[in-house]
Amino acid sequence: MFLGWRDVLHAKGRFAIITVVVMLMTLLVGFLTGLTGGLAGANVDTVRSWKADRLVMSAPNGSQDASMSTSSIAPDAQQRWEDHVGRSNVTVVGVTQIAAAHDDVTTGVALVARGPGADLGAGTGPNQADDAVAPSGSNVTLSEDAAEELGAEAGATITIAGHEFTVADVTGTGHYSHVPVIGMSWSAWQELSERTGGTGHPNALLVHAEISDDEAASINAAAHTVSPAGFEQLLAVGSFRSEVGSLGMMIGMLMAISALVVGAFFTVWTLQRTRDIAVMRALGSPVSALLRDAIGQSLLVLAVGVGAGIGIIMLVGPAISSSVPFVSNWLTTLAPGLLMTLLGLIGAAFALRSVTKADPMQALN
Repeated sequence: MFLGWRDVLHAKGRFAIITVVVMLMTLLVGFLTGLTGGLAGANVDTVRSWKADRLVMSAPNGSQDASMSTSSIAPDAQQRWEDHVGRSNVTVVGVTQIAAAHDDVTTGVALVARGPGADLGAGTGPNQADDAVAPSGSNVTLSEDAAEELGAEAGATITIAGHEFTVADVTGTGHYSHVPVIGMSWSAWQELSERTGGTGHPNALLVHAEISDDEAASINAAAHTVSPAGFEQLLAVGSFRSEVGSLGMMIGMLMAISALVVGAFFTVWTLQRTRDIAVMRALGSPVSALLRDAIGQSLLVLAVGVGAGIGIIMLVGPAISSSVPFVSNWLTTLAPGLLMTLLGLIGAAFALRSVTKADPMQALN
């Protein structure tokens, strides 16, 4: 990499500028990816904590675009699923977004209830304490954020839809559609659902049994339901679908722009040093050596720029995670960084044509 290293030392300013540009692009992508991860967690971490093999929702009129907010599982649909996979493998779940009040504080919450005998702990999402108190009767369990926003603790009384509930415990970090979660007993949730205009039917069934897609399709057709598995379960939260789709498109565009920027820089730079390359060719340098030199130069710029960007994200990310929903891990930092490096190399590869087509005769003119 003799020629490439000499170019870097000779034109420090130019390479410093493109390295800073790469670093800034990495920062943009990294922070946007971390924000996407944080927003996704604040949207669906409660749904993820259910760990169901399939999430069954109603599909009126044969629609495949079901949503937890509009789903209502009829008793006959529930019975069909229980008959097929076994009653012990089906858990009914109810979710209602509503306002809760404590003293003079009112905030939006998501009430989560599971059917009798179900094991969802306190119902407040991930990170529940092992000795968490499950909700029962008029007792509810608050997630940590719900307790903080309401200013309530164990033993306090909160008001939901005009009825008072006693806080039995504070545990878990669950969110649903960007609002904190409150765990509620099934009987209390059904009563509240009917009182606020609902049917009292569960929004979804959690199926804890592995069945084939063909089996699921057969039951869905008979029960007028949909039963997504894996990642598709998260799309049941409508805001998650639109939010992640929009942010994902922005991340993709930034990565494409970074590839174009790096490719444009090295294309112009290679054209400017075409005569130097021609001299090297005239002196007998093989094309393969010149190509390795050009790729090495690109990799050096990308490694320094991307590495600096990742380093800043790793330092700043944990500091801002307390005030904004931001996730800093290998998936939101290293993975985008490696992808940006790869795309940058692909962009730089378009400049290699000038290397392979350099005419040694130019060195004699």
